[in-house]
Amino acid sequence: MSDENNQPFFNIQRIYLKDMSLEQPNSPGIFLEQEMPSVEVEVDVKAERLADTVFEILVTGTVTAKVSDKVAFLIEAKQAGIFDIRNIPAEQIDPLVGIACPTILFPYLRSNIADAITRAGFPPIHLAEINFQALYEQRLAQMGGQDGATQSGVTH
Repeated sequence: MSDENNQPFFNIQRIYLKDMSLEQPNSPGIFLEQEMPSVEVEVDVKAERLADTVFEILVTGTVTAKVSDKVAFLIEAKQAGIFDIRNIPAEQIDPLVGIACPTILFPYLRSNIADAITRAGFPPIHLAEINFQALYEQRLAQMGGQDGATQSGVTH
């Protein structure tokens, strides 16, 4: 094999919105509320090996806004990407799919969620940047350092 064939290779094959749902259980009455909503955000990362060198990375974002005890809206979006990763040492695959890939996908997820919220008639909510490396390290600490490229699960 030539040196070119053994070079590390990382390629984004596709980025796509896999799923999105929006619920407004208290509309239209919720629009008459004067109080600012409280907002909860959860982010989760999953990785699945589709082929020997091909991975699907899924970043799921859930945003729940409540006014008093009433849900104004609940949105869940799943932003996915297909990545071709070759000639990377096995011990570097999990950090790549748990840190680098979600970092690439998150701006797309954030944009899709923000767009859906404003189209639903609510003021824009801007999701803050996420440090996927810190979340990855936190997950490793919780798992006791187990490997799991197909089980990457980072929760914020």
